[in-house]
Amino acid sequence: MMSVWLWAVFTVIAAFAQTLRNAMQRELTTSLGTVGATQVRFLFGFPFALVFLAVLLLATGAPLPLPGLKFWPWVIAGAFTQIIATALMLAAMGERSFVVTIAYTKTEPIQVAIFGLIVLGDAVTWPMLTAIVVATAGVIVMSTKPGGMVGGVRPTLLGLASGGMLALAVIGFRGGILSLGLSDFVMAATFTLVVGLAIQAVTLSLYLLLRAPAVLQAILRAWKPSLFAGFMGALASQFWFLAFALATAASVRTLALVEVLFAQLVARIAFGQRTSAREAIGMVLVVGGVVLLILAH
Repeated sequence: MMSVWLWAVFTVIAAFAQTLRNAMQRELTTSLGTVGATQVRFLFGFPFALVFLAVLLLATGAPLPLPGLKFWPWVIAGAFTQIIATALMLAAMGERSFVVTIAYTKTEPIQVAIFGLIVLGDAVTWPMLTAIVVATAGVIVMSTKPGGMVGGVRPTLLGLASGGMLALAVIGFRGGILSLGLSDFVMAATFTLVVGLAIQAVTLSLYLLLRAPAVLQAILRAWKPSLFAGFMGALASQFWFLAFALATAASVRTLALVEVLFAQLVARIAFGQRTSAREAIGMVLVVGGVVLLILAH
């Protein structure tokens, strides 16, 4: 029975680890810039992903998967759409509409459900769709404030596009995992993660080398604080991929909205920030959506 809910356990662990990674990346943004701090996630996460794979190989004695041709388009698409999603998010923030960016990128679960149904054939029942809408509405309520939805059409479109690219990234990685056709879901998830992070680390390193070599040098100099961010990023991704191997992308990314609850907890404990009435309403909606999602399974 536990195996039925294992995807939910993996998702909650991933969301918590991602919250810690985001907090660490926020600190690194000051010295490395946004793109530099983003690269830390890939560059310093990749070695830890390799360690996860090595431990798995030693513990199980299983051979490395031999991916077929169908594997590579999925993973390459997932890796690059995730990078594009980050670029679109930064562009939206450059429009001085941070609130709009956050609100509209959180439409990702709805877009994941649509893309998952079309591309992977992942079924979306009416109870699941209701849960997705309720939880997403909760995040949008928490992310918006009176007079905050300003900036015109451009940042709104950028935010929606960023959410769409994130959704496609999730579909790409889940497609890659499933295309391996392995009965060992842990190996399928871990191998896909290693390949995806390798593509992303190399791509962004080449970009920085050509466009901003000083940033790449700064990243290497900041290796000590970057190690923790890289580890938490790899750990979060490991559990995301394990969840993707067991459940539909829409279910995983909807439950993943509990991350905003963890973020609220961190903000209250670490920074002494109080929860507003609007945020409380949003939290209730998120919890309600998550409960509906669990009941739908």
